[in-house]
Amino acid sequence: MADNEIKTPPALRMNNITKAFGPTVALNDVSLKVKPAEVHALVGENGAGKSTLMKILSSVLTPDTGSMELFGNPYSPKNPIAARNLGIAMIYQELSLAPDLTVEENLTLGIEPNFTGILKTKKIRQLALEALKVFNHPEIQPQLKVSKLSVAACQLVEIARALVAGCKILVLDEPTSSLAAGDVEKLFDLIKKLKNQGIAVIYISHFLEEVRKIADTVTVLRDGQIAASNLPGVTSEDKIINYMVGRKIEQLYPRSNRNKGKLVLEIENFSGTKKPIAASLKLHSGQVLGIAGLVGAGRSELLRCIFGLEKIRKGKIKIGLYLGPASPLRRWYQGAGLLSENRKEEGLALSMTIAENVTMSKLRSFGRFGLVWPSRQNQNTGRWIDKLAIKCASPLQRVDELSGGNQQKVAFARLLEHNVDILLLDEPTRGIDVAAKVAIYKIIDELACDKNSHKAILVVSSYLPELMGICDDVSVMCKGRLGQTHNINEINEHNLMQEAIGTA
Repeated sequence: MADNEIKTPPALRMNNITKAFGPTVALNDVSLKVKPAEVHALVGENGAGKSTLMKILSSVLTPDTGSMELFGNPYSPKNPIAARNLGIAMIYQELSLAPDLTVEENLTLGIEPNFTGILKTKKIRQLALEALKVFNHPEIQPQLKVSKLSVAACQLVEIARALVAGCKILVLDEPTSSLAAGDVEKLFDLIKKLKNQGIAVIYISHFLEEVRKIADTVTVLRDGQIAASNLPGVTSEDKIINYMVGRKIEQLYPRSNRNKGKLVLEIENFSGTKKPIAASLKLHSGQVLGIAGLVGAGRSELLRCIFGLEKIRKGKIKIGLYLGPASPLRRWYQGAGLLSENRKEEGLALSMTIAENVTMSKLRSFGRFGLVWPSRQNQNTGRWIDKLAIKCASPLQRVDELSGGNQQKVAFARLLEHNVDILLLDEPTRGIDVAAKVAIYKIIDELACDKNSHKAILVVSSYLPELMGICDDVSVMCKGRLGQTHNINEINEHNLMQEAIGTA
């Protein structure tokens, strides 16, 4: 190197980071280097240590050993506010906006320009307009309440808030898990703009095709250690998966011979209060039927109406021998169970243990005279922990201490424990790593094929390859209307997307 050449330091350097929670080692001697103006993907199975590493970066957690540098300078903030002031911005999978405040109030929350406690409203508006100008989304107005925005727009507001705070390193945790295909492309365009402005982006995702499309560099974590560092972004998906799981996955979408049995669910000219507008379908035992469509098309509302969480405005519904609408409690007894896409607010009791969550809909099986025997709960839960490979200390661990993917497995385990005949699965693999997805796909396949159980499964997913891989038939919902059912061998992803956007 020439004497006059100045070496640019990395935007971030994390050196030999170790973090343990009691006997559990979450991170073991992990080092990470991120360059300025780089999109650096961080991938790994649920529980691999990605979230713990990022919580240390944002000062939510303190490492047991190790050090950090920011643009060549020592970095050890005392709290998340100090980290944000130094240019670290975290955008989590579950967005953290205040829905009853306006966009501009959210953008400047905690850093409001003021003079002796009096807010400078013109300055707030100016900051908001400047930040939003980057996105070219005129529908996001500074004075609009966040509760009026779509999920995709809310995500842009989160990123705009990071820009207002002067972020230098932006961490995106599963940013596309709730976005439609068009919104994903807009997010990628935005990431490229931020990169051109010199901002370093750490991109956490289980969608490896997205990682290969947007990332310059990939680092893989496995069991709290670096499995591969600084891989080129174009590294093949198979190679990344091998690093993630430490073994080769032979078949991503397991499929056995399936035979349709009796009709177990039928809806006809079915509509909810707002959505769906019109839906008809028939679901048989031994069948996996997928519902495709864009976010907001009414897919989740369809499942919620069937399960009794939302009112039915008109139409026919029949579950087994039971005709007409019913409460969620009655649906459980009629043999139908729902896995909500919103696991934290609807799918789980986060402050309760794994065993309590798995068995809560079937407590009569674990005691007599109103008493519940915890030993029986723990024993049954242990089966599902092993079968679904839930990473936890024991059935007595609180659910809020688990990673997002392992929380999803706990919610899925409750349906299996209750032994329902009809599984209504809303985004069942959202936020779950590849190995965990394969485990759930295998369970779905076994449930549909098993001669004894012969379950019927209705699954909503935004990921078309998933529907094509696990389903026997697929219907597409567009603007609240459910189209005809297609056999999976007679349709492709292009046709499904055409139906979803209404151009078929």
